[in-house]
Amino acid sequence: MKNIYENRKYVFGALLFLVVFVFIGKLFSLQVLDKSYQTTANRNVLRYIIRYPARGLIYDRTGELLVYNEAIYDLMISPNLVEEFDTSVFCDILKITHEDVEKKLENARKYSYYTSSPFLKQVSSETYAVLQEKLYQFPGFFVQPRPIRKYSKKIAGHALGYVGEVDEHVIENDPFYKMGDYIGISGIEKAYEEVLRGEKGVNVYMVDVHNRIKGSYQNGKNDKPAIVGTNIVSTLDADLQEYGEKLMMNKVGSIVAIEPSTGEILAFVSSPTYNPSSLLGRGRSKVFETLSSDTLEPLFNRPLMATYPPGSTFKVINGLIGLQEKVIYKQTEFYCDGGYYSGRIHVSCHSHDSPLNLPEAIQNSCNAYFCNVFRRILDNPVFPSVREGYNSWRGHVLSFGFGQKLETDFPFELKGFVPMDSYYDRYYGKTGWSSLTVLSLAIGQGELLITPLQMANMTATIANHGYYFTPHIVKEIEGEEKIDERFFSKHFTTIDSVYFPIIIDGMDMAVNGPPGSGSTARIARIDDIIVCGKTGTAENPHGEDHSIFVAFAPKDNPKIVLSVYIENGGFGATYAAPIASLMIEKYLKREITRQWHENYILETDLIHNEKEN
Repeated sequence: MKNIYENRKYVFGALLFLVVFVFIGKLFSLQVLDKSYQTTANRNVLRYIIRYPARGLIYDRTGELLVYNEAIYDLMISPNLVEEFDTSVFCDILKITHEDVEKKLENARKYSYYTSSPFLKQVSSETYAVLQEKLYQFPGFFVQPRPIRKYSKKIAGHALGYVGEVDEHVIENDPFYKMGDYIGISGIEKAYEEVLRGEKGVNVYMVDVHNRIKGSYQNGKNDKPAIVGTNIVSTLDADLQEYGEKLMMNKVGSIVAIEPSTGEILAFVSSPTYNPSSLLGRGRSKVFETLSSDTLEPLFNRPLMATYPPGSTFKVINGLIGLQEKVIYKQTEFYCDGGYYSGRIHVSCHSHDSPLNLPEAIQNSCNAYFCNVFRRILDNPVFPSVREGYNSWRGHVLSFGFGQKLETDFPFELKGFVPMDSYYDRYYGKTGWSSLTVLSLAIGQGELLITPLQMANMTATIANHGYYFTPHIVKEIEGEEKIDERFFSKHFTTIDSVYFPIIIDGMDMAVNGPPGSGSTARIARIDDIIVCGKTGTAENPHGEDHSIFVAFAPKDNPKIVLSVYIENGGFGATYAAPIASLMIEKYLKREITRQWHENYILETDLIHNEKEN
């Protein structure tokens, strides 16, 4: 019996030891290994305040500051620390309603009872000054500073872009961002987000039972400074950009100006535009909704995303391809009797002298001439069929950057459309189409679609006698030797450089030919600058035709190329040509001497007149 009790004593002792061991292990795990309770305790006495870095500044090419930062404040809330407070005083300071307070409190508790979150974002400096004095009356609330974008001028909204709060998709896919962070949404702000954003920091403070900061925790040992974003010098000329937007008031369309020797974008105008400052502050959502619902689409980035038929501006490309394929020469002449005729096909043309050679055909913008050229290209006997001729033509066209993204540094660039032979196969069958079927391509109509940026790049390619640099909007990134290497590479076309002077002469004659010579763009003449250009009128089945003009100047050693596209503007010489001419004069001379031209454009209102009609 004694042995039985002895054995029970040992068993009980072992069980007691095991229970004590388990408890000790659990306490060790909770107090030493598991930091969650320590963290929760710390949250009750420590406050972690994120230090948002100032985004990098953005300058124009001359050093003029375009985008900078200004301090605003986010009112934060820790729901677990909130006690009853005077909501009337609270609402009076913040200019919000009692209903707003209740809704925001509920949202904060749903988000997290212990984790701080924004209660009211972008509180102004003036409101903050009043709030700071009485913040102790509102336990559970504290203020977190944050820089916000400011703009020195109301220009270049589509080029500079804007920032906005990150959404759940961004947070899920990039651990850098947390709720309440801001990110570049468009333009330079988006394209160079990682350069501009900097790195967030944090300050750790001790707080008392009233949630008031008593000092830095451990003398700032756990603090991390914010690293300011990197500054950027854009390629934009602020004065030229501002002038372009002024000329485009009350018009729908775009202006793209490029320095051909570098591919740097000098002006990037999309009209109607918007003031980038309007998409800042707490009223941003309402403004964005208004802009988004506007039927004129002021948020739509036309230089990058609008695709149009290039119209007669495209004749210079067909002329170059005809020369390269040796189906025409400079002195090759074609007759024009009011247009081009072939069986039932008739492409009309305006009245002008006939016959014309190639430079004269560009000068007069003769439809019949380029219909003949186009058919010679596709029906060239060196090719076994029109399909091979068409594919050869298309290959030349693509070499100018059409039908593909130019890989600029802008986001959301579209590639336009240059149909493949299979496109026509689907509609007409593999043997059911010919050069006559696609004849509208001869004069830049039909299925061909090009962005204004591509049209400006085409003009830069001609000005450079056969090559282009990828268009880009950033000239310099602070602290880096140079921007992306791809912007320094020449992209050569399939056209030999010896043929470009012939086309350039025709573009010169189109602007500078004597009165009565049939020059279609004499309105673009500048007495002491040789402007080379080509008008275009794109057919629009939904209303008035579109007015188009491409140009570069001076003729020798060009400094600027432009494409101007005015929706529902009629003939190319009506509005697009004078606008381009004024932009050239503004850039090269820094002043406007032809006051009549300027007044004519500034007084033209195509938006409200269109609505009235």
